[in-house]
Amino acid sequence: MPDIPNKARQVERVMERLGDAAYRQMKERIIRGVYRPGHKLTVRAVAQDLDVSTTPARDAINRLTSEGALVYTGPKTVVVPVLDATALREITLTRLALEGLASEQAAPHGTPVDVEELKSLQRLINSALDEKRYAEALWHNKEFHFAIYRLSGLPHLVSIIESLWLRIGPSLHNLYPEFAEEKYGVRNHEIAMEALEERDAASLRAAMENDIRDGYRRLKRANEEKEGHCSA
Repeated sequence: MPDIPNKARQVERVMERLGDAAYRQMKERIIRGVYRPGHKLTVRAVAQDLDVSTTPARDAINRLTSEGALVYTGPKTVVVPVLDATALREITLTRLALEGLASEQAAPHGTPVDVEELKSLQRLINSALDEKRYAEALWHNKEFHFAIYRLSGLPHLVSIIESLWLRIGPSLHNLYPEFAEEKYGVRNHEIAMEALEERDAASLRAAMENDIRDGYRRLKRANEEKEGHCSA
């Protein structure tokens, strides 16, 4: 006779793996800003998007709601939360502290290969910005930042930073088109690459912190403009 408990455990492990994979894919989409603030998602839509059944899709959604990346608005519907001014400020202050630290710790470990990787990513960012493909620019921007942070050799710190990007990622759409036109991020990234090449920890930290500050100013203004329209 077949070992029913063993079969059940095998099925359970498969479902866990599918749930983990669905979670990672959803997490990456949120961090990269694929979903904008206020975007509604259903379990069925997520399952179709990720090509999985509803069970791993629901598991992924539940994990992301527990992390504050999504909020339930109904039994089967979640929404990407809209950050208010207080939440935006708190996340930014935390990012400055943690991403600044990660950048500072990364500087001594940078190699010519790492610098070339950043230059390649920056070319992709520039091309996307020039052609107004802002979602793609955000995609490569995330890779640029985390390529630096991973050099810190502090995986737990990088994991915490990822949790902050889960909250801020969807709002980064509000940077454009102004952020692209003013080239704030491009200049900060150029300084960061030079600093990594020279293994200058203070300059690398300052460049990445300035990138966060410039983004915050634009996001703060976007929030204020939206509130102004709502009250008009």
